[in-house]
Amino acid sequence: MPTPRGGGVAVVCSYLLALAVLIYSQQLTVHIGLTLMVAGFVIALLGFLDDHGHINSMLRLAIHFLVAIGAVISLGGFAEVTIFNGVQLGFIANIVAVLFLVWLLNLYNFMDGINGIASVEAITTTASMAMLYYLLNTSLNSDLLWLLAACVFGFLLWNFPKAKIFMGDACSGFLGLTLGILALIALKENLALFCAWIICLGVFVVDATYTLIKRVLSGYKMYDAHRSHSYQILSRKWGSHTPVTLAIAAINLLWLFPIAYITTTQQWAYPEFAVLIAYLPLIFLAIKLKAGNPDA
Repeated sequence: MPTPRGGGVAVVCSYLLALAVLIYSQQLTVHIGLTLMVAGFVIALLGFLDDHGHINSMLRLAIHFLVAIGAVISLGGFAEVTIFNGVQLGFIANIVAVLFLVWLLNLYNFMDGINGIASVEAITTTASMAMLYYLLNTSLNSDLLWLLAACVFGFLLWNFPKAKIFMGDACSGFLGLTLGILALIALKENLALFCAWIICLGVFVVDATYTLIKRVLSGYKMYDAHRSHSYQILSRKWGSHTPVTLAIAAINLLWLFPIAYITTTQQWAYPEFAVLIAYLPLIFLAIKLKAGNPDA
């Protein structure tokens, strides 16, 4: 009997309900709550329809961009953001923010290929950032993160170590977009917190980005299906999904989170370089595993 797809819809519904409760109880501002709810609902609905049929890839991408643009506008834009201790990006920052959201929601779909991986990434990332919010005593709402972690954990129990249900595009895209919006909300607070988000998401960002670049440079179409991500290669080498998913959890908690913590608590003038430090071993691993190579 085939494993049912689309089980992640429960994550979407439970988190949207949690956001509604936070808004009603005035623990979350209406515009932040509605940004997350409307954008997340549209992407989840699009993914659900794609799970149960087929949506033209260009139409799907166009909707992704429209949703991302709407989210960036709703958040007030990012023209005031400065990088490298003084370089103001102006309107370019808004373009980068849109591209960031579109890429994150798509890469999350690419990386949802073995049992538990997408759930573990979401749980460890949100829990890590919630801890940072608490330790730094920021004005950001950590309830948004703990609630998302709790919703995803409920799904993880059914998807790992043995998958009784699969997440589906409805949930993977929803998670990617939601995590991206939460990261952009942190960018409104300061650049170091945004860099911490990018660091904590490092495994997914590096694997998906490196693999895509390698495949495009090798002459493959960027939208062709394949099984040459680092995590897929490792799962074949190790003969199981479980050790790969657990290894990713370990990397997130023992390597990426400490760097994110140091970056935000030590008030580095150039937190961007911390992202590079965090990513270098991950890039080396992708190269070592020959990610993007169909023969790997």
